[in-house]
Amino acid sequence: MITAVLFDLDGTLADTAPDLGLALNRLLAEEGYPRQDYSDIRPTASHGARGLIELGFGIGPDHPDFIRLRARFLELYEACYCEETKLFDGMDTLLQVISERGLAWGIITNKPARFTDLLVAALPLCPPPAVVVSGDTVGAAKPDPRPMYHATELLGIAPENCLYVGDAERDIEAGRNVGMTTVLADYGYISPSDHPHEWGADIRIAHPLELIAHLPT
Repeated sequence: MITAVLFDLDGTLADTAPDLGLALNRLLAEEGYPRQDYSDIRPTASHGARGLIELGFGIGPDHPDFIRLRARFLELYEACYCEETKLFDGMDTLLQVISERGLAWGIITNKPARFTDLLVAALPLCPPPAVVVSGDTVGAAKPDPRPMYHATELLGIAPENCLYVGDAERDIEAGRNVGMTTVLADYGYISPSDHPHEWGADIRIAHPLELIAHLPT
């Protein structure tokens, strides 16, 4: 029986792409590169700093400038992390229903705790999450199963008693690997080049409120 609902953060719980894009375009301007359109930034936002730097500069972690650009990107993001970020439409109602039905809820994200903690404090999360696991909490990130196990250990429940909601293939893979019921957030940061029908999610939702139908009463 489901007793907890766990969410990815970027592109699932909160719409963080506008501020991630703002930081990227400020970095691009500093470096003399052309700005990126939001239509290209949004589907890349789920891949964090690495994906956004690759989008803007066309380089990966093996490039000699990558570490410098990533560090500066994170500085710029820290200055604007919640200017435009907000919960997805209906998420506040969903969290209330989860609470009213006696379920716990939490966050498992690949976002560094440095930013996860800032956002959790800034967003109107009511009730607050019972558990928060960031990308650097256990020294491994999704799709590695360790963050998933860590969250359930903190909650004191078995993974099979959890719904895990995410918008990326790694979210669904991580949830499946530990026996959680996986929910794909089709409203999230899914790229036209992705193949979400191949990811094997147990449930797919086009809006946060659609999850209510899958919660125990």
